[in-house]
Amino acid sequence: MESIYREAYDRAKKTGDERRMADLDAAYQREQLLLEVLLDIRDGLRSPSPSKQETGTNPLAAIDTIRRITKLR
Repeated sequence: MESIYREAYDRAKKTGDERRMADLDAAYQREQLLLEVLLDIRDGLRSPSPSKQETGTNPLAAIDTIRRITKLR
């Protein structure tokens, strides 16, 4: 993913397209954040270790929280 964005960014830089560079930068950061969220969701859905069960961690509650946060947009 990084190489695709880097190539597009470099092309925009060569042409002096500042707006395209800013758009690509924002898109890359958004994709990185989305990837981190998906990894967190994946980790939350895995069967919890015994120590997590004792603390009362609930993966479904975490997903519900993420859903509520994304609705704020």
